[in-house]
Amino acid sequence: MVERTVISGALRGIRGRLPIDNDALEQLLVRFSLLVVEQRWIKEIDINPLLASPERLIALDARIVLHDPALSEADLPRLAIRPYPRQYVQPWTAADGSELLIRPIRPEDEPLMVKFHAELTEETVYARYFEHLGLAKRTAHERLTRVCFNDYDREIALVAEEIDAVGERQIVAIARLSKAYALPTAEFAMLVGDRWQRRGLGAELLRRLVRIGDDEGLERIWADLLSGNIGMRRTAESAGFTIVEDPGVLTVRAELLL
Repeated sequence: MVERTVISGALRGIRGRLPIDNDALEQLLVRFSLLVVEQRWIKEIDINPLLASPERLIALDARIVLHDPALSEADLPRLAIRPYPRQYVQPWTAADGSELLIRPIRPEDEPLMVKFHAELTEETVYARYFEHLGLAKRTAHERLTRVCFNDYDREIALVAEEIDAVGERQIVAIARLSKAYALPTAEFAMLVGDRWQRRGLGAELLRRLVRIGDDEGLERIWADLLSGNIGMRRTAESAGFTIVEDPGVLTVRAELLL
């Protein structure tokens, strides 16, 4: 965005002048946008002028206008794009003491998702997708772009993140809640890495999806599961879901009324 401005050439340094700290300017713009996103009572805000020099960035003047205090919070304008739902970032400790961070997915998680899929067994993949979906197809850039970039008004995917012995971050599970269009219902889906299965992580992720559904005003959450996927059926039942079976069909319906 900065590079598209007329002044960008001067910011890089001209006539022997030193360039400004472009990284610092980028961080300032990001923090400014977060201020607007997180403080919904701000009606108008501008910094003019902003002094940018090789030594520092400083606001020489600023103006902030707030919404009328008589306005209810429910009537405040909504953002065109819903911000990252930080309220759903929370740690979790397994029964054996292992610690994970459960958080909504981010677009930059794509490389971690590639590594996650590379460690899944065929049985785990089949239980999730109802077919033997190859690694190349699961990790295709076009597909992972859609998986990692969420419109948080329509869907929220939670990932469980582990830090390994050498300090590297790893995604070990993902659970998604996808809302139906114009209806107060949503479908859930879950994929837990083989190493973390039968350790309570799936149940914890599903409980968190249910809480999110409640926060979002949903009335029903459901999913179709393979009838032979006993582990997922038990996980759903532990979170309060009812399992509806249809004789002669390879899937069962897990359903929860909120």
